[in-house]
Amino acid sequence: MPQQAQFRRGLGENGFVLGQNVAIEYRWSDGQYDRLAAMAAELVRRPVDVILAQGPPAALAAKTATTTIPIVFVVGIDPVSGGLVASYNRPGGNATGATLIMGPLGQKRIELLRELVPKASVVAMLINPHSPDAAPEIRDVQAAAHANNLQLRLINASTPAEIDVAFAAIAAQRPDALLIGADPFYLVQRHNIAAQVARAGLVAVYSSREFADAGGLISYGTNIPNSYRQAGIYAGRILKGAKPSDLPVVQPTTFELVINLKTAKAMNFDIPPVLHARSDEVID
Repeated sequence: MPQQAQFRRGLGENGFVLGQNVAIEYRWSDGQYDRLAAMAAELVRRPVDVILAQGPPAALAAKTATTTIPIVFVVGIDPVSGGLVASYNRPGGNATGATLIMGPLGQKRIELLRELVPKASVVAMLINPHSPDAAPEIRDVQAAAHANNLQLRLINASTPAEIDVAFAAIAAQRPDALLIGADPFYLVQRHNIAAQVARAGLVAVYSSREFADAGGLISYGTNIPNSYRQAGIYAGRILKGAKPSDLPVVQPTTFELVINLKTAKAMNFDIPPVLHARSDEVID
């Protein structure tokens, strides 16, 4: 995945090359967040020198497992309110990293849906109820939906099987548009989700360009690979002796609007010219 390559790139910028002077051990939960505590405990027992935590569930599991081993995270939540750091500038403790601020961008995605489907009155949102991202993201999206006179219907899914059930419910309800929640598990399932959206014939907005690359119509969010590069830089600095408490949490400064014109053509859907003009990248 691009994230892994960019993480290794960041390590390389600090002189650490995989297979030469650094080794990486991978642990995947495949969206089963209840497995993360045991995985984090296993890494602590080994012990490793640095833990990279991808997503809030992994970061919180690592934070619970150790107060001494440095943790570098990439998360969508606010790491302060989420309990990962004391502050952005002075994280304190043993954790730091990058935030994607995925949740607050839900307001922008609702506005995009309004531009894509001006006559929409009902929007469904696919959300993982077990994710720490869920509550704040739902709050922000509900406020945005209310401001845009939209009815929001929440559809829960936290496993591949539940995604199938969720899309059966979405097909039965026939909302005017669909918003895909920002969750690490959904990123892993992006090809499946994009295919299910296509079969449902719905206009959908996604949280990152990886979904547009997988066939999603339109995405708006942070450049995730760049955040992983920054995480790699921080991991390299920590391996050289830096303390996580002295490394400020990195916040994104630019956001990407990506449109998949191939998908739009397959749907026989016309992207509004003004939206096309604002896009950062068009996939065709």
